[in-house]
Amino acid sequence: MAAKTNMTMPIISKLYCSSYHTVLVVRRRPHVVNGGGFVVTDCSSQRVVFRVDGCGVLGTKGELMLRDGDGEPLLLLRRKGGMVEALSFHKKWKGYSLDYEESKNQVFTLKEANNSCLAMKNEIRISTHPRTIISNKGWDFEISGYFPDKSCSVVDSIGNMVAQVGMKKEVEQVMESKDLYHVVVKPGMDQAFVIGIIAILDYIYGESTNCLK
Repeated sequence: MAAKTNMTMPIISKLYCSSYHTVLVVRRRPHVVNGGGFVVTDCSSQRVVFRVDGCGVLGTKGELMLRDGDGEPLLLLRRKGGMVEALSFHKKWKGYSLDYEESKNQVFTLKEANNSCLAMKNEIRISTHPRTIISNKGWDFEISGYFPDKSCSVVDSIGNMVAQVGMKKEVEQVMESKDLYHVVVKPGMDQAFVIGIIAILDYIYGESTNCLK
C-alpha cells in the first residue's frame, strides 16, 4: 500500500486546511506599480481569501507579505541576502508566521539552486519547522514543473501532489501574460502555506511581486 499523509497538515494554521479540494484563483493586482502583488479568491464563492503585498507595496526588495482576506498579516516572506547567499550553493527564503501582536515564528525555509542560467532545472525545495513529514531526504516539499508556464505542482517528499498550479485553456487564449491562473489545493493541506510558496515563486521568476531592478 502507498504511504498516506496526515489528513490535516496545518503549517500556518488549521483554519486554512479544508476537508475537500479547493480551487483558488490568483489574479495580479490591477492599477498598481510594478511589484504590487496579487489577490487570491475562492473559485466557488468568489470571495477574497488571501492578498500578497510585493516589494512595490512594502518598499523592500526580497520581502513579501501574505495577508488574509481582511488584510491581516499571516506570513512574512524574506529572502536571505548578502555575501553568505552569494557564496552559497542555494538561495534561501524564510517564512515567518505572524500572530495578532506580529511576533515572528519561522515555519519554513525554501531553497533554490543558485544558478539562474539553469532556471528551468532548478531544484526548489521546502523544509518546514518543525518537520511536517518524516523522511530522510532533508526536505518536506519540492516544486515539480515550471512556474512561469503556470504548469507546476507542490509535491511532498513521499511523492504525493498536494497542490497544482494551472490555467484553463479558455483563459490561456485571452491572457498570454498569465496574469490569471488557478491553484488546486488537496484536502487537508494548508492553503496559506501553499499561497506563500506561490508568492515566492512569483518573485523568483520576476512576476507580479518583484520590483524592476
